[in-house]
Amino acid sequence: MAKWDAAFPDKLKEVIKETDKMIAPKLMEIDEQVLDNQNKVLEAFRKESIDESSLLGTTGYGDDDRGRDQLEQVYADVFKTEAALVRPQFVSGTHTLATALFGLLRPGDNLLYVTGEPYDTMQEVIGTAGNKRGSLIDYKIGFDYVKMNGDQVDFDLMKKKIKDQNPKVIAIQRSRGYSVRKSLTVAEIAEIIKQVKTVSNAIIFVDNCYGEFSETIEPTEVGADIMAGSLIKNAGGGLAKVGGYIVGKKDLVELASYRLTAPGIGASEGPTIGRLSEMFQGFFLAPRVTGNAIKGAIFEAGIFEKLGLNVSPKWDADRTDLIQTIEFNDPDKMVKFAEMVQKFSPIDSNVLPVPSEMSGYEDKVVMAAGTFVSGASIEFSCDGPMRAPYIIYIQGGLTFEHVKIAIANACKELFFK
Repeated sequence: MAKWDAAFPDKLKEVIKETDKMIAPKLMEIDEQVLDNQNKVLEAFRKESIDESSLLGTTGYGDDDRGRDQLEQVYADVFKTEAALVRPQFVSGTHTLATALFGLLRPGDNLLYVTGEPYDTMQEVIGTAGNKRGSLIDYKIGFDYVKMNGDQVDFDLMKKKIKDQNPKVIAIQRSRGYSVRKSLTVAEIAEIIKQVKTVSNAIIFVDNCYGEFSETIEPTEVGADIMAGSLIKNAGGGLAKVGGYIVGKKDLVELASYRLTAPGIGASEGPTIGRLSEMFQGFFLAPRVTGNAIKGAIFEAGIFEKLGLNVSPKWDADRTDLIQTIEFNDPDKMVKFAEMVQKFSPIDSNVLPVPSEMSGYEDKVVMAAGTFVSGASIEFSCDGPMRAPYIIYIQGGLTFEHVKIAIANACKELFFK
């Protein structure tokens, strides 16, 4: 059988070899991180005595769902929080974040994002984009954000806005979204929280999408009061087919649960309808799968930097999420790259990505996602809005090997044809 790179030109093979050698020490660091995170998850499973009956689940109202309650306790143990809400009823990360914010905020309250303008889908939840119907602003909840100073939070402006607006909730977006600023490390989030607490007792909410297990500690371990994310990103480990999680202080998670179901019901109901096994196993696998995705991102950064493109983060930078950006400065190259990602996907490899209007986004978006779970960005995929400087946002990868094969073939098409 021919080797995987048999059809590559010698020059590309040399670039791949040089990239592999360059990033090898960084990949070893990720392996150590995976080991620490895997141990943390394993200890939580053992502590909660997860057994075969924990995987069964419920239907109907979902009363007395022992496995669901155990799963939520596992999440609380891993994220070092008082409570967790982990449910298949969450349809996306945006839905999970919206549930938390609507649970916490009331008409007349203020919400302040201190990490710049939130990404496109959250702008529609808040009401700064789209038709505003049903948004936070439609419910007379005030909103503002602190413009980032490059990659840094402007602490002076942040404190001024906190004093002027007295926000009930202060939000921190860990991932960059569709902005050019870097994603925030947990150490940077800790400093933001420290600075906030010098002037406010507001609830600190963290959007943790793409961040779980990308470091060995989480924002809830450095002062975040409540945090949310998606199970079709890191925490689901590639197996969860739907769902989201909210973790944090017990009273705050309870408020979110009333928004998910109804006041008086909250977390006591909600069937798991055959999803518990994949949610448990996915969370168990999440440290390794996240590690694979980060290794893939390091390879992407290394090889594209060698080929002269602007990348973020750099291959040797500290990682705090899955996202890798490549700046093409050319809409045709951006679309061609997406085509190659789709072509080298296990599912829908015959589909041709076309920039299109998408719900929740202001610009046309090109997206490649040949995934087993529709839209699962823990699986290898990419997307980006069709606006200058034509940056593609790559995320995920269940295996490092898949990412490497797909990226190498994209490089062949773009630079060595």
